[in-house]
Amino acid sequence: MAAASCTAALSSSCVVLHSKDAGAVSRNGAMQQQIRSFDGLHRHQLLIAKTAEKCLRAAVPAARNGRKGGAMCTQAVAMPATRGTEVVFESKVFKKEKITLAGGDEYIVRGGRDLFPLLPKALQGIKKIGVIGWGSQGPAQAQNFRDSLNAIGSDIVVKVGLRKGSKSCQEARAAGFTEETGTLGDVLETVSESDLVMLLISDAAQADNYKEIFAAMKDNAILGLSHGFLLGHLQSLREEFPKNISVIAVCPKGMGPSVRRLYVQGKEVNGAGINASFAVHQDVDGRATDVALGWSVALGSPFTFVTTLEDEYKSDIFGERGILLGAVHGIVESLFRRYTSNGMQEEAAYKNTVESITGIISRTISAKGMLAVYRSLSDEGKKEFEAAYSASYLPAMDILYECYEDVASGNEIRSVVLAGRRFSPKEGLPAFPMGIIDNTHMWRVGDKVRSTRDENDLGPLHPFTAGVFVATMMAQIEVLRKKGHSYSEIINESVIEAVDSLNPFMNARGVSFMVDNCSTTARLGSRKWAPRFDYILTQQAYVAVDQGAPINQELISSFVSDPVHKSIEICAELRPTVNIAVTADAGFVRPELRQ
Repeated sequence: MAAASCTAALSSSCVVLHSKDAGAVSRNGAMQQQIRSFDGLHRHQLLIAKTAEKCLRAAVPAARNGRKGGAMCTQAVAMPATRGTEVVFESKVFKKEKITLAGGDEYIVRGGRDLFPLLPKALQGIKKIGVIGWGSQGPAQAQNFRDSLNAIGSDIVVKVGLRKGSKSCQEARAAGFTEETGTLGDVLETVSESDLVMLLISDAAQADNYKEIFAAMKDNAILGLSHGFLLGHLQSLREEFPKNISVIAVCPKGMGPSVRRLYVQGKEVNGAGINASFAVHQDVDGRATDVALGWSVALGSPFTFVTTLEDEYKSDIFGERGILLGAVHGIVESLFRRYTSNGMQEEAAYKNTVESITGIISRTISAKGMLAVYRSLSDEGKKEFEAAYSASYLPAMDILYECYEDVASGNEIRSVVLAGRRFSPKEGLPAFPMGIIDNTHMWRVGDKVRSTRDENDLGPLHPFTAGVFVATMMAQIEVLRKKGHSYSEIINESVIEAVDSLNPFMNARGVSFMVDNCSTTARLGSRKWAPRFDYILTQQAYVAVDQGAPINQELISSFVSDPVHKSIEICAELRPTVNIAVTADAGFVRPELRQ
Protein backbone atom coordinates (compact mmCIF):
# COMPACT_ATOMS: atom_id res chain seq x y z
CA MET A 1 0.00 0.00 0.00
CA ALA A 2 1.41 3.43 -0.87
CA ALA A 3 2.68 5.60 1.96
CA ALA A 4 0.23 8.37 1.11
CA SER A 5 -2.78 6.08 1.27
CA CYS A 6 -1.44 4.55 4.49
CA THR A 7 -1.16 7.97 6.09
CA ALA A 8 -4.65 8.91 4.99
CA ALA A 9 -5.94 5.74 6.59
CA LEU A 10 -4.82 6.59 10.05
CA SER A 11 -7.42 6.93 12.75
CA SER A 12 -7.09 9.71 15.29
CA SER A 13 -5.89 7.20 17.86
CA CYS A 14 -2.58 6.26 16.22
CA VAL A 15 0.83 6.52 17.80
CA VAL A 16 3.59 7.85 15.60
CA LEU A 17 7.08 6.30 15.72
CA HIS A 18 10.17 7.04 13.69
CA SER A 19 10.98 4.46 11.02
CA LYS A 20 14.17 3.35 12.77
CA ASP A 21 12.15 2.46 15.89
CA ALA A 22 9.38 0.80 13.90
CA GLY A 23 11.88 -1.12 11.82
CA ALA A 24 13.53 -2.52 14.93
CA VAL A 25 10.17 -3.57 16.26
CA SER A 26 9.32 -5.22 12.96
CA ARG A 27 12.56 -7.18 12.79
CA ASN A 28 12.01 -8.90 16.11
CA GLY A 29 8.43 -9.69 15.25
CA ALA A 30 6.96 -7.66 18.08
CA MET A 31 4.98 -5.45 15.74
CA GLN A 32 2.83 -8.36 14.64
CA GLN A 33 1.72 -8.82 18.25
CA GLN A 34 0.66 -5.18 18.42
CA ILE A 35 -1.83 -5.40 15.55
CA ARG A 36 -5.22 -5.16 17.13
CA SER A 37 -8.78 -5.73 16.07
CA PHE A 38 -9.58 -2.11 16.93
CA ASP A 39 -12.22 -3.04 19.48
CA GLY A 40 -13.62 0.00 21.22
CA LEU A 41 -13.31 2.45 18.34
CA HIS A 42 -16.39 4.49 17.64
CA ARG A 43 -18.55 3.23 14.81
CA HIS A 44 -17.68 6.11 12.53
CA GLN A 45 -13.98 5.19 12.83
CA LEU A 46 -14.32 1.55 11.75
CA LEU A 47 -13.75 2.08 8.06
CA ILE A 48 -10.60 4.07 8.78
CA ALA A 49 -9.51 1.47 11.30
CA LYS A 50 -9.86 -1.42 8.87
CA THR A 51 -7.82 0.39 6.26
CA ALA A 52 -5.10 1.23 8.78
CA GLU A 53 -5.04 -2.36 10.02
CA LYS A 54 -4.63 -3.57 6.45
CA CYS A 55 -1.74 -1.15 6.04
CA LEU A 56 -0.09 -2.47 9.17
CA ARG A 57 -0.39 -6.08 8.15
CA ALA A 58 1.26 -5.19 4.86
CA ALA A 59 3.93 -3.19 6.65
CA VAL A 60 5.20 -6.05 8.82
CA PRO A 61 6.58 -8.32 6.07
CA ALA A 62 7.58 -5.33 3.97
CA ALA A 63 9.62 -3.87 6.78
CA ARG A 64 11.24 -7.25 7.46
CA ASN A 65 12.29 -7.52 3.82
CA GLY A 66 13.54 -3.94 3.70
CA ARG A 67 11.05 -2.91 1.00
CA LYS A 68 10.57 0.83 0.68
CA GLY A 69 6.79 0.69 0.90
CA GLY A 70 6.85 -0.89 4.36
CA ALA A 71 9.43 1.53 5.68
CA MET A 72 7.50 4.53 4.43
CA CYS A 73 4.34 3.22 5.98
CA THR A 74 5.97 2.62 9.34
CA GLN A 75 7.42 6.10 9.33
CA ALA A 76 3.87 7.43 9.28
CA VAL A 77 2.53 4.98 11.85
CA ALA A 78 3.96 1.96 13.60
CA MET A 79 0.84 0.66 15.26
CA PRO A 80 -2.68 1.75 16.09
CA ALA A 81 -3.08 2.58 19.74
CA THR A 82 -6.60 3.06 20.95
CA ARG A 83 -5.56 2.30 24.55
CA GLY A 84 -2.78 3.64 26.73
CA THR A 85 -1.59 0.09 27.41
CA GLU A 86 -0.79 -0.26 23.68
CA VAL A 87 1.32 2.87 23.30
CA VAL A 88 5.03 2.50 22.65
CA PHE A 89 6.93 5.77 22.90
CA GLU A 90 10.54 6.84 22.45
CA SER A 91 12.26 10.04 23.54
CA LYS A 92 15.43 11.57 22.13
CA VAL A 93 15.82 13.69 25.26
CA PHE A 94 14.51 11.99 28.38
CA LYS A 95 15.26 8.57 29.84
CA LYS A 96 12.42 6.07 29.66
CA GLU A 97 12.14 3.78 32.68
CA LYS A 98 10.33 0.46 32.98
CA ILE A 99 8.19 -0.26 36.02
CA THR A 100 6.27 -3.46 36.69
CA LEU A 101 2.76 -2.99 38.06
CA ALA A 102 0.59 -6.02 38.83
CA GLY A 103 2.77 -8.21 36.64
CA GLY A 104 2.66 -5.91 33.62
CA ASP A 105 5.44 -3.66 32.31
CA GLU A 106 4.74 0.04 31.90
CA TYR A 107 7.08 2.88 30.97
CA ILE A 108 7.44 6.24 32.62
CA VAL A 109 9.71 9.28 32.58
CA ARG A 110 10.85 10.62 35.93
CA GLY A 111 10.86 14.36 36.56
CA GLY A 112 12.97 16.62 38.73
CA ARG A 113 14.58 20.03 38.60
CA ASP A 114 17.86 18.46 37.58
CA LEU A 115 16.20 17.81 34.19
CA PHE A 116 15.34 21.46 33.51
CA PRO A 117 18.55 21.99 31.44
CA LEU A 118 17.13 19.46 28.95
CA LEU A 119 14.06 21.60 28.26
CA PRO A 120 15.53 23.62 25.34
CA LYS A 121 16.34 20.40 23.49
CA ALA A 122 12.90 18.92 24.23
CA LEU A 123 11.20 22.14 23.10
CA GLN A 124 13.22 22.47 19.91
CA GLY A 125 11.56 24.85 17.44
CA ILE A 126 9.40 26.51 20.09
CA LYS A 127 9.97 30.21 20.70
CA LYS A 128 6.63 31.13 22.24
CA ILE A 129 4.23 29.14 24.42
CA GLY A 130 0.67 30.44 24.63
CA VAL A 131 -1.29 29.50 27.74
CA ILE A 132 -4.96 30.11 26.99
CA GLY A 133 -7.19 30.53 30.03
CA TRP A 134 -6.85 31.35 33.72
CA GLY A 135 -9.14 28.89 35.48
CA SER A 136 -7.98 25.96 37.58
CA GLN A 137 -4.98 24.79 35.51
CA GLY A 138 -4.02 28.00 33.68
CA PRO A 139 -2.39 29.95 36.54
CA ALA A 140 -0.45 26.94 37.79
CA GLN A 141 0.82 25.74 34.43
CA ALA A 142 1.71 29.21 33.13
CA GLN A 143 3.71 30.04 36.24
CA ASN A 144 5.37 26.62 36.56
CA PHE A 145 6.42 26.58 32.89
CA ARG A 146 7.71 30.16 33.05
CA ASP A 147 9.62 29.57 36.29
CA SER A 148 11.20 26.36 35.00
CA LEU A 149 12.40 28.09 31.82
CA ASN A 150 13.65 31.12 33.76
CA ALA A 151 15.59 28.82 36.08
CA ILE A 152 17.83 27.81 33.16
CA GLY A 153 17.93 31.22 31.46
CA SER A 154 15.84 30.13 28.46
CA ASP A 155 14.58 32.81 26.09
CA ILE A 156 11.36 30.89 25.33
CA VAL A 157 8.43 33.20 26.10
CA VAL A 158 5.37 32.05 28.04
CA LYS A 159 2.41 34.27 27.17
CA VAL A 160 -1.07 34.14 28.70
CA GLY A 161 -4.04 34.66 26.38
CA LEU A 162 -7.31 35.95 27.84
CA ARG A 163 -10.49 37.55 26.55
CA LYS A 164 -10.33 41.31 26.38
CA GLY A 165 -11.84 42.72 29.52
CA SER A 166 -11.55 39.43 31.41
CA LYS A 167 -11.50 39.78 35.18
CA SER A 168 -8.64 37.29 35.16
CA CYS A 169 -6.31 39.81 33.51
CA GLN A 170 -5.69 41.43 36.88
CA GLU A 171 -4.81 38.04 38.38
CA ALA A 172 -2.44 37.28 35.51
CA ARG A 173 -0.72 40.65 35.91
CA ALA A 174 -0.29 40.02 39.63
CA ALA A 175 1.45 36.75 38.71
CA GLY A 176 3.90 38.61 36.46
CA PHE A 177 2.27 38.35 33.03
CA THR A 178 1.82 41.80 31.47
CA GLU A 179 1.04 43.46 28.18
CA GLU A 180 4.19 45.58 28.51
CA THR A 181 6.47 42.53 28.54
CA GLY A 182 4.55 40.76 25.78
CA THR A 183 3.45 38.00 28.15
CA LEU A 184 -0.26 38.85 28.30
CA GLY A 185 -2.60 39.35 25.38
CA ASP A 186 -5.83 38.53 23.61
CA VAL A 187 -6.77 34.89 23.08
CA LEU A 188 -6.64 34.65 19.28
CA GLU A 189 -3.64 36.96 19.06
CA THR A 190 -1.76 34.68 21.46
CA VAL A 191 -2.87 31.55 19.61
CA SER A 192 -1.70 32.89 16.25
CA GLU A 193 1.76 33.80 17.62
CA SER A 194 2.46 30.61 19.56
CA ASP A 195 4.37 27.51 18.56
CA LEU A 196 2.82 25.57 21.44
CA VAL A 197 -0.77 26.49 22.32
CA MET A 198 -1.78 25.17 25.75
CA LEU A 199 -5.58 25.31 25.60
CA LEU A 200 -6.63 25.50 29.26
CA ILE A 201 -10.00 27.23 29.02
CA SER A 202 -12.98 25.29 30.38
CA ASP A 203 -14.13 22.23 28.49
CA ALA A 204 -17.46 23.84 27.67
CA ALA A 205 -15.64 26.90 26.30
CA GLN A 206 -13.42 24.63 24.19
CA ALA A 207 -16.54 23.00 22.75
CA ASP A 208 -17.95 26.40 21.80
CA ASN A 209 -14.73 28.01 20.50
CA TYR A 210 -12.55 25.26 19.01
CA LYS A 211 -13.16 26.28 15.39
CA GLU A 212 -11.80 29.78 15.96
CA ILE A 213 -8.83 28.39 17.91
CA PHE A 214 -7.96 25.89 15.18
CA ALA A 215 -8.26 28.52 12.45
CA ALA A 216 -5.89 30.87 14.26
CA MET A 217 -3.10 28.32 14.78
CA LYS A 218 0.05 28.37 12.65
CA ASP A 219 0.94 25.45 10.38
CA ASN A 220 2.99 22.85 12.27
CA ALA A 221 2.13 24.43 15.61
CA ILE A 222 1.37 22.12 18.51
CA LEU A 223 -2.00 22.11 20.26
CA GLY A 224 -1.54 21.17 23.89
CA LEU A 225 -4.44 19.95 26.02
CA SER A 226 -4.60 19.02 29.68
CA HIS A 227 -7.72 16.96 29.25
CA GLY A 228 -9.07 14.75 26.48
CA PHE A 229 -12.54 16.30 26.65
CA LEU A 230 -12.21 18.10 23.32
CA LEU A 231 -11.51 14.82 21.54
CA GLY A 232 -14.68 13.33 23.01
CA HIS A 233 -16.65 16.38 21.88
CA LEU A 234 -15.21 16.19 18.35
CA GLN A 235 -15.98 12.47 18.19
CA SER A 236 -19.59 13.16 19.11
CA LEU A 237 -19.75 15.58 16.15
CA ARG A 238 -17.79 13.22 13.86
CA GLU A 239 -15.13 15.87 13.45
CA GLU A 240 -11.33 15.73 13.77
CA PHE A 241 -8.40 17.94 14.66
CA PRO A 242 -6.86 19.84 11.73
CA LYS A 243 -4.19 17.81 9.93
CA ASN A 244 -1.65 20.67 9.79
CA ILE A 245 -0.98 20.72 13.54
CA SER A 246 0.31 18.29 16.15
CA VAL A 247 -1.98 17.44 19.06
CA ILE A 248 -0.57 16.43 22.44
CA ALA A 249 -1.77 16.33 26.01
CA VAL A 250 -0.12 16.67 29.40
CA CYS A 251 -2.65 16.01 32.11
CA PRO A 252 -1.65 16.69 35.73
CA LYS A 253 -3.34 14.29 38.13
CA GLY A 254 -4.52 17.03 40.43
CA MET A 255 -6.29 20.38 40.50
CA GLY A 256 -4.38 23.45 39.36
CA PRO A 257 -3.78 24.83 42.88
CA SER A 258 -2.13 21.54 43.83
CA VAL A 259 0.03 21.62 40.70
CA ARG A 260 1.37 25.02 41.77
CA ARG A 261 1.54 24.28 45.51
CA LEU A 262 3.59 21.11 45.16
CA TYR A 263 5.80 22.65 42.44
CA VAL A 264 6.75 25.36 44.91
CA GLN A 265 7.55 22.65 47.47
CA GLY A 266 9.77 21.14 44.80
CA LYS A 267 12.13 24.09 45.17
CA GLU A 268 13.08 22.53 48.50
CA VAL A 269 12.47 18.86 47.68
CA ASN A 270 13.65 17.93 44.17
CA GLY A 271 10.98 15.97 42.33
CA ALA A 272 8.02 17.18 44.39
CA GLY A 273 4.93 17.86 42.33
CA ILE A 274 1.82 16.29 40.82
CA ASN A 275 2.18 13.27 38.52
CA ALA A 276 0.93 13.67 34.96
CA SER A 277 -0.06 11.54 32.01
CA PHE A 278 0.89 12.44 28.45
CA ALA A 279 -0.54 11.55 25.07
CA VAL A 280 0.53 12.12 21.48
CA HIS A 281 -2.61 12.16 19.42
CA GLN A 282 -1.21 13.64 16.22
CA ASP A 283 2.42 14.31 15.26
CA VAL A 284 3.12 16.20 12.04
CA ASP A 285 6.89 16.56 12.33
CA GLY A 286 8.25 14.10 14.90
CA ARG A 287 8.61 16.59 17.77
CA ALA A 288 5.43 15.83 19.68
CA THR A 289 6.65 13.24 22.19
CA ASP A 290 9.61 15.24 23.45
CA VAL A 291 7.60 18.47 23.59
CA ALA A 292 4.95 16.73 25.69
CA LEU A 293 7.54 15.22 28.04
CA GLY A 294 9.33 18.57 28.32
CA TRP A 295 6.06 20.26 29.20
CA SER A 296 5.42 17.68 31.92
CA VAL A 297 8.92 18.02 33.37
CA ALA A 298 8.54 21.82 33.36
CA LEU A 299 5.31 21.50 35.37
CA GLY A 300 7.23 19.60 38.06
CA SER A 301 5.69 16.16 37.52
CA PRO A 302 7.51 13.55 39.67
CA PHE A 303 6.78 11.00 36.97
CA THR A 304 4.92 10.99 33.67
CA PHE A 305 3.12 7.99 32.21
CA VAL A 306 1.74 7.47 28.74
CA THR A 307 -1.91 7.23 27.77
CA THR A 308 -4.17 8.16 24.86
CA LEU A 309 -6.49 11.15 24.71
CA GLU A 310 -9.47 8.81 24.73
CA ASP A 311 -8.31 6.82 27.76
CA GLU A 312 -7.48 10.07 29.52
CA TYR A 313 -10.86 11.72 29.19
CA LYS A 314 -12.71 8.55 30.10
CA SER A 315 -10.70 7.90 33.25
CA ASP A 316 -10.48 11.57 34.25
CA ILE A 317 -14.10 12.61 33.85
CA PHE A 318 -15.15 9.34 35.47
CA GLY A 319 -12.70 9.71 38.35
CA GLU A 320 -13.88 13.22 39.19
CA ARG A 321 -17.43 12.00 39.49
CA GLY A 322 -16.22 9.03 41.52
CA ILE A 323 -13.91 8.87 44.52
CA LEU A 324 -12.00 12.04 43.66
CA LEU A 325 -14.92 14.43 44.21
CA GLY A 326 -18.50 13.24 43.77
CA ALA A 327 -18.31 9.96 45.68
CA VAL A 328 -16.34 11.31 48.65
CA HIS A 329 -18.84 14.18 48.98
CA GLY A 330 -21.73 11.72 48.97
CA ILE A 331 -19.93 9.47 51.46
CA VAL A 332 -19.27 12.13 54.10
CA GLU A 333 -22.77 13.61 53.91
CA SER A 334 -24.43 10.19 54.21
CA LEU A 335 -22.18 9.12 57.10
CA PHE A 336 -22.66 12.38 58.98
CA ARG A 337 -26.43 11.87 58.92
CA ARG A 338 -26.03 8.23 59.93
CA TYR A 339 -23.79 8.97 62.88
CA THR A 340 -25.86 11.88 64.21
CA SER A 341 -29.12 9.95 63.82
CA ASN A 342 -27.53 7.15 65.84
CA GLY A 343 -26.78 9.57 68.67
CA MET A 344 -23.27 10.80 67.95
CA GLN A 345 -22.65 14.46 68.77
CA GLU A 346 -22.42 16.68 65.69
CA GLU A 347 -18.79 17.73 66.13
CA ALA A 348 -17.75 14.14 66.76
CA ALA A 349 -19.70 13.07 63.66
CA TYR A 350 -17.87 15.62 61.53
CA LYS A 351 -14.53 14.49 62.92
CA ASN A 352 -15.35 10.85 62.27
CA THR A 353 -16.37 11.51 58.66
CA VAL A 354 -14.66 14.46 56.95
CA GLU A 355 -11.69 14.76 59.31
CA SER A 356 -11.15 11.02 59.34
CA ILE A 357 -11.12 10.65 55.53
CA THR A 358 -9.19 13.82 54.71
CA GLY A 359 -6.81 13.46 57.65
CA ILE A 360 -5.52 10.16 58.97
CA ILE A 361 -6.97 7.96 56.22
CA SER A 362 -5.60 10.08 53.36
CA ARG A 363 -2.21 10.53 55.04
CA THR A 364 -1.91 6.78 55.61
CA ILE A 365 -2.91 5.90 52.05
CA SER A 366 -0.52 8.52 50.66
CA ALA A 367 2.46 7.13 52.56
CA LYS A 368 1.66 3.42 52.93
CA GLY A 369 -1.43 2.51 50.90
CA MET A 370 -4.98 1.37 51.62
CA LEU A 371 -3.97 -1.91 53.21
CA ALA A 372 -2.11 -0.02 55.92
CA VAL A 373 -5.38 1.62 56.98
CA TYR A 374 -7.01 -1.78 57.47
CA ARG A 375 -4.00 -3.34 59.20
CA SER A 376 -3.71 -0.47 61.68
CA LEU A 377 -7.15 -1.27 63.13
CA SER A 378 -7.82 -3.38 66.20
CA ASP A 379 -9.55 -6.75 65.78
CA GLU A 380 -12.90 -5.14 66.59
CA GLY A 381 -12.09 -2.27 64.25
CA LYS A 382 -11.30 -4.71 61.45
CA LYS A 383 -14.72 -6.34 61.87
CA GLU A 384 -16.43 -2.95 61.62
CA PHE A 385 -14.33 -2.03 58.57
CA GLU A 386 -15.22 -5.36 56.93
CA ALA A 387 -18.94 -4.88 57.55
CA ALA A 388 -18.84 -1.43 55.96
CA TYR A 389 -16.62 -2.55 53.07
CA SER A 390 -18.70 -5.64 52.32
CA ALA A 391 -21.96 -3.69 52.28
CA SER A 392 -20.67 -0.67 50.33
CA TYR A 393 -18.54 -2.19 47.58
CA LEU A 394 -21.22 -3.34 45.14
CA PRO A 395 -23.64 -0.41 45.63
CA ALA A 396 -20.74 1.97 44.98
CA MET A 397 -19.70 -0.05 41.93
CA ASP A 398 -23.27 0.12 40.63
CA ILE A 399 -23.06 3.93 40.39
CA LEU A 400 -19.44 3.91 39.21
CA TYR A 401 -20.19 1.45 36.40
CA GLU A 402 -23.09 3.59 35.22
CA CYS A 403 -20.96 6.71 35.43
CA TYR A 404 -18.12 5.25 33.37
CA GLU A 405 -20.51 4.20 30.63
CA ASP A 406 -22.14 7.62 30.64
CA VAL A 407 -18.71 9.15 30.08
CA ALA A 408 -17.65 6.60 27.43
CA SER A 409 -20.90 7.02 25.48
CA GLY A 410 -20.51 10.80 25.32
CA ASN A 411 -23.55 11.50 27.51
CA GLU A 412 -21.51 13.14 30.26
CA ILE A 413 -19.59 15.26 27.76
CA ARG A 414 -22.83 16.53 26.22
CA SER A 415 -24.16 17.21 29.73
CA VAL A 416 -21.17 19.45 30.50
CA VAL A 417 -21.48 21.38 27.23
CA LEU A 418 -25.21 21.97 27.76
CA ALA A 419 -24.72 22.95 31.41
CA GLY A 420 -22.13 25.53 30.37
CA ARG A 421 -24.64 27.08 28.01
CA ARG A 422 -27.20 27.34 30.82
CA PHE A 423 -24.84 29.62 32.75
CA SER A 424 -26.28 32.51 30.71
CA PRO A 425 -29.95 33.40 30.06
CA LYS A 426 -31.29 31.73 26.93
CA GLU A 427 -34.64 31.20 25.20
CA GLY A 428 -36.39 33.42 27.74
CA LEU A 429 -35.18 31.25 30.64
CA PRO A 430 -32.97 32.58 33.43
CA ALA A 431 -29.29 31.73 33.91
CA PHE A 432 -28.46 28.74 36.09
CA PRO A 433 -24.87 28.91 37.29
CA MET A 434 -23.51 26.27 39.64
CA GLY A 435 -25.11 26.37 43.05
CA ILE A 436 -23.59 26.29 46.52
CA ILE A 437 -22.68 22.84 47.82
CA ASP A 438 -21.67 23.57 51.43
CA ASN A 439 -24.77 25.35 52.70
CA THR A 440 -26.12 22.64 54.99
CA HIS A 441 -25.72 22.53 58.76
CA MET A 442 -23.04 19.84 58.51
CA TRP A 443 -20.57 22.24 56.93
CA ARG A 444 -21.22 24.90 59.59
CA VAL A 445 -20.32 22.25 62.13
CA GLY A 446 -17.14 21.77 60.14
CA ASP A 447 -16.31 25.47 60.48
CA LYS A 448 -16.59 25.12 64.24
CA VAL A 449 -14.45 21.97 64.34
CA ARG A 450 -11.67 23.58 62.33
CA SER A 451 -11.69 26.73 64.44
CA THR A 452 -10.42 24.76 67.43
CA ARG A 453 -8.42 22.07 65.62
CA ASP A 454 -4.75 21.64 66.38
CA GLU A 455 -2.64 21.80 63.22
CA ASN A 456 -1.22 18.34 63.96
CA ASP A 457 -4.63 16.75 64.54
CA LEU A 458 -5.28 14.24 61.75
CA GLY A 459 -8.67 13.21 63.09
CA PRO A 460 -9.81 9.81 64.37
CA LEU A 461 -9.49 6.62 62.33
CA HIS A 462 -13.12 5.50 62.31
CA PRO A 463 -13.32 1.88 61.06
CA PHE A 464 -16.77 2.19 59.47
CA THR A 465 -15.85 5.42 57.66
CA ALA A 466 -12.62 3.82 56.44
CA GLY A 467 -14.53 0.76 55.20
CA VAL A 468 -16.98 2.80 53.13
CA PHE A 469 -14.28 5.07 51.67
CA VAL A 470 -11.84 2.28 50.81
CA ALA A 471 -14.63 0.11 49.36
CA THR A 472 -15.61 2.93 46.99
CA MET A 473 -12.00 3.54 46.04
CA MET A 474 -11.49 -0.17 45.33
CA ALA A 475 -14.73 -0.33 43.32
CA GLN A 476 -13.47 2.53 41.15
CA ILE A 477 -10.15 0.76 40.68
CA GLU A 478 -11.96 -2.39 39.57
CA VAL A 479 -14.15 -0.59 37.04
CA LEU A 480 -11.10 1.07 35.46
CA ARG A 481 -9.23 -2.22 35.52
CA LYS A 482 -12.04 -4.10 33.78
CA LYS A 483 -12.30 -1.27 31.26
CA GLY A 484 -8.68 -1.83 30.26
CA HIS A 485 -6.86 1.19 31.68
CA SER A 486 -3.20 0.97 32.65
CA TYR A 487 -2.27 0.62 36.32
CA SER A 488 -0.43 3.94 36.20
CA GLU A 489 -3.67 5.61 35.13
CA ILE A 490 -5.82 3.65 37.57
CA ILE A 491 -3.65 4.44 40.59
CA ASN A 492 -3.23 8.12 39.78
CA GLU A 493 -6.91 8.68 38.93
CA SER A 494 -8.27 6.71 41.90
CA VAL A 495 -5.74 6.97 44.72
CA ILE A 496 -2.88 9.46 44.42
CA GLU A 497 -4.98 12.36 43.14
CA ALA A 498 -7.57 11.77 45.86
CA VAL A 499 -5.23 11.70 48.85
CA ASP A 500 -2.44 14.04 47.70
CA SER A 501 -4.24 16.69 45.67
CA LEU A 502 -7.92 16.86 46.57
CA ASN A 503 -8.74 15.63 50.07
CA PRO A 504 -6.25 18.04 51.70
CA PHE A 505 -8.38 20.92 50.41
CA MET A 506 -11.56 19.54 51.99
CA ASN A 507 -9.59 19.08 55.19
CA ALA A 508 -8.59 22.75 55.09
CA ARG A 509 -11.98 24.39 54.52
CA GLY A 510 -14.70 21.93 53.58
CA VAL A 511 -16.14 20.39 50.45
CA SER A 512 -16.54 23.54 48.34
CA PHE A 513 -12.90 24.47 48.85
CA MET A 514 -12.02 21.10 47.32
CA VAL A 515 -14.59 20.86 44.53
CA ASP A 516 -14.71 24.50 43.44
CA ASN A 517 -10.95 24.81 43.03
CA CYS A 518 -11.25 22.25 40.23
CA SER A 519 -12.26 22.59 36.59
CA THR A 520 -15.79 23.46 35.52
CA THR A 521 -16.24 19.90 34.22
CA ALA A 522 -15.21 18.46 37.58
CA ARG A 523 -17.39 20.87 39.54
CA LEU A 524 -20.44 20.06 37.44
CA GLY A 525 -19.83 16.34 37.69
CA SER A 526 -19.38 16.37 41.44
CA ARG A 527 -22.64 18.22 41.93
CA LYS A 528 -24.48 15.79 39.66
CA TRP A 529 -23.14 12.50 41.03
CA ALA A 530 -22.56 13.15 44.75
CA PRO A 531 -26.30 12.75 45.55
CA ARG A 532 -26.31 9.41 43.71
CA PHE A 533 -23.62 7.99 45.98
CA ASP A 534 -25.29 9.48 49.06
CA TYR A 535 -28.61 7.88 48.11
CA ILE A 536 -27.37 4.39 47.23
CA LEU A 537 -25.15 4.08 50.30
CA THR A 538 -27.96 5.25 52.57
CA GLN A 539 -30.63 3.09 50.95
CA GLN A 540 -28.62 -0.07 50.39
CA ALA A 541 -25.25 -0.30 52.14
CA TYR A 542 -26.12 1.08 55.56
CA VAL A 543 -29.47 -0.70 55.67
CA ALA A 544 -27.71 -3.99 54.94
CA VAL A 545 -25.32 -3.43 57.85
CA ASP A 546 -28.19 -2.50 60.19
CA GLN A 547 -30.07 -5.63 59.19
CA GLY A 548 -27.07 -7.79 60.06
CA ALA A 549 -26.15 -8.87 56.54
CA PRO A 550 -23.25 -11.37 56.68
CA ILE A 551 -19.81 -10.10 55.71
CA ASN A 552 -18.73 -11.26 52.27
CA GLN A 553 -15.43 -12.88 53.25
CA GLU A 554 -14.50 -13.55 49.64
CA LEU A 555 -14.74 -9.82 48.98
CA ILE A 556 -12.52 -9.07 51.99
CA SER A 557 -9.96 -11.68 50.91
CA SER A 558 -9.89 -10.20 47.43
CA PHE A 559 -9.27 -6.76 48.90
CA VAL A 560 -6.40 -7.94 51.09
CA SER A 561 -4.70 -9.86 48.27
CA ASP A 562 -5.35 -7.38 45.44
CA PRO A 563 -2.19 -6.68 43.37
CA VAL A 564 -3.04 -2.99 43.30
CA HIS A 565 -1.56 -2.58 46.78
CA LYS A 566 1.96 -3.47 45.65
CA SER A 567 1.51 -1.27 42.59
CA ILE A 568 0.57 1.67 44.83
CA GLU A 569 3.75 1.10 46.85
CA ILE A 570 5.84 1.18 43.68
CA CYS A 571 4.19 4.41 42.49
CA ALA A 572 4.69 5.96 45.93
CA GLU A 573 8.42 5.32 45.67
CA LEU A 574 8.56 7.29 42.42
CA ARG A 575 7.75 10.57 44.11
CA PRO A 576 9.35 12.18 47.17
CA THR A 577 7.44 12.40 50.43
CA VAL A 578 6.14 15.94 50.86
CA ASN A 579 3.72 17.67 53.17
CA ILE A 580 0.32 17.35 51.51
CA ALA A 581 -1.46 19.50 54.13
CA VAL A 582 -3.31 22.61 52.95
CA THR A 583 -3.94 25.61 55.19
CA ALA A 584 -7.21 27.54 55.26
CA ASP A 585 -5.46 30.64 53.91
CA ALA A 586 -3.69 28.71 51.15
CA GLY A 587 -2.56 30.60 48.10
CA PHE A 588 -2.70 29.28 44.53
CA VAL A 589 -6.51 29.01 44.73
CA ARG A 590 -9.37 30.61 42.84
CA PRO A 591 -9.70 34.30 43.85
CA GLU A 592 -13.30 33.86 45.00
CA LEU A 593 -12.21 31.11 47.40
CA ARG A 594 -9.43 33.03 49.10
CA GLN A 595 -9.76 34.22 52.66
